[in-house]
This record gives sequence, structure tokens and C-alpha cells, in this order.
Amino acid sequence: MAQFGKTLTGNFNEILTRIEDGILNSSISASLEESVDYQTASARCAVRIFERYSYLGSNRVSLSVTLFQADGVIKLFAAATGGSQAMFFKVNTFGEEAFLDKLRELFE
Repeated sequence: MAQFGKTLTGNFNEILTRIEDGILNSSISASLEESVDYQTASARCAVRIFERYSYLGSNRVSLSVTLFQADGVIKLFAAATGGSQAMFFKVNTFGEEAFLDKLRELFE
């Protein structure tokens, strides 16, 4: 599993749109598989699950993205999984890293 976290500033909706558009436009096979949004008077949370085909690994990988805002601070956490083809050990995780790199590029 590859993961990435970052504290962000800005508009929550604009950041979420940047994530969705950036990931979906990064690969022909990228798709938004699931999404959910939560909001209270003082906090917001958006979860997005993306998937794409990894040519390098000859399999599908998923990218789970959580965007959370409370007290004016926005936290981003993402984890890519599913890139390994082995039964007991994680091998060939290039697809996971490559998928996560698309998200990293949006914020670094």
C-alpha cells in the first residue's frame, strides 16, 4: 500500500474538484467508483474511491482519498492498493505508486 497525506489551505470544494478532475483526467481507464460526503456545523468530510487499470502490473489498482476540514484546517489522506499480484507478499507495487503519484503531482 502506498500512502500520502498533506495539510492544505484553500476552498474545500475547489480542492475536491481539483482531486476529482486531476485523477479522472490522468488515465483513460480511471473511474470514480464510490463517493460519500458528510457535513456537520463545524466539519466536512469527502471520501472518493478511484480505480484504474495498471498496464505495468497488468491489474486494477484503487485509490482511496479522504478530504477532511475542521476548524479551518483541511487534511488530505490517500492510499493506493491492489497493485500486487502475489498471494502472501506485496510484489510489483509499481501500479499503486504510479496512481498515487498522480495525486501527489496535484499538490506538490
